[in-house]
Amino acid sequence: MIEELGDWRRTHYSKDISSKLDGKEAIVFGWIEDIRDLGKITFYTLRDKEGIIQITVHKKNVSKKLLEKLSLIKRQYAIGVKGIIKANPEAPKGVELIPLEIKILGEAIHPLPLDPTGRTPAELDTRLKARILDLRRPESRAIFLIRHEVTNAIRSFLIKKGYIEVHTPRIISAAAEGGAALFKINYFDSQAYLAQSPELYKEQLITVFEKVFEIGTFFRAEETHTRRHLNEFISVDLEEAFVTMNDVMKVQEEMIVYAISKVKEERKEELEILGVNLEIPKIPFKRYTYEEILKELEKAGEKIEWGNDISTPAYRKLGNLHLNEFYFIIDWPSKTRPFYIKPKEDNPELSYAFDLMYEWIEIASGGSRVDKKTVFLERLKEQNLNPNSFKFYLDVFDYGMPPHAGWGLGLDRLIMALLKRENIREVVLFPRDRFLLVP
Repeated sequence: MIEELGDWRRTHYSKDISSKLDGKEAIVFGWIEDIRDLGKITFYTLRDKEGIIQITVHKKNVSKKLLEKLSLIKRQYAIGVKGIIKANPEAPKGVELIPLEIKILGEAIHPLPLDPTGRTPAELDTRLKARILDLRRPESRAIFLIRHEVTNAIRSFLIKKGYIEVHTPRIISAAAEGGAALFKINYFDSQAYLAQSPELYKEQLITVFEKVFEIGTFFRAEETHTRRHLNEFISVDLEEAFVTMNDVMKVQEEMIVYAISKVKEERKEELEILGVNLEIPKIPFKRYTYEEILKELEKAGEKIEWGNDISTPAYRKLGNLHLNEFYFIIDWPSKTRPFYIKPKEDNPELSYAFDLMYEWIEIASGGSRVDKKTVFLERLKEQNLNPNSFKFYLDVFDYGMPPHAGWGLGLDRLIMALLKRENIREVVLFPRDRFLLVP
């Protein structure tokens, strides 16, 4: 029995209804979260985007027609309720709504594939298959409300700092990261790829706007199936002209502190639901050289040859040494970094590169960029890349390329780290990996 919305329009969200409005009429919309039938009285919990409101039905005080309609309602039905607000100290938030009329606007099948109240636990695989129901769980909703707050804080912070938001292509002709792990696509009569990052575009754009950032979706065709990897992810990218690595590192740590502060200020209820006590980190974050990290790991029983990347088991040991800590790893070997990272003039084996870590999770990477055409060509050749594939970018060096630096930060990983989630899929609405293509 689906009804039309007609001329009904919401007058209040759940959070707007308080005991101060006792006796006033209201129209609310939402989903039935729970039903408790106590015989003479039935309580319906209605959830909207702002929270919940109790709908209380005293069966002897309502019409037969309304009772019949109420008897059809099940959990997760979408309904509208027109009723009278009543102060009641025993109700949630001290207020309830006594219905005069209801409209059934959307039905839900039963049994549901999972319990959106969260009282009956479900494995992550089951939750992801019925993701929309899973997102109605208080914990899931809390994650994404906090994610929204972090994203909004990042954007606000960077705009206040004078950065211009840009949007670069997702269909590209050449890889920004050396051609590894690219999704190939047919682009009419040509071969194209899905972008792994906006790197080469944002570097060009600093010759126009000087300070740019982008928050967007990017892709990696890695077959790695871990708790922190996805094939589609959200990256926060920043690039700035006439600065060095140290300048953009400072912006990054200040941005993270600002975002955490905003979450603590605006999302207390959600943090409480998740049982997370966010601490605002002190800045500047600690800086460790690549060599210092290797020595730390060797003392912890994990030896890595100089010049090699750090393995996942080694990163986990680092996490135990840096609990609840953001920190930078700097001075990486040039051969471990992408071709656009600038080698050090006095020791080309090292580069002006950094990674931002939280415990064992790499959150971001960046550095000073190559700003001379001859060095850029050398870096391409070192990594066995064809300069012809990068002509569109190489041309920019002939138009006045300034010194510049930047970084890319994984938003999904940042949220995972802040909220102490075990799996990155928990903090992504519809995650994509080699096994997940739906929903």
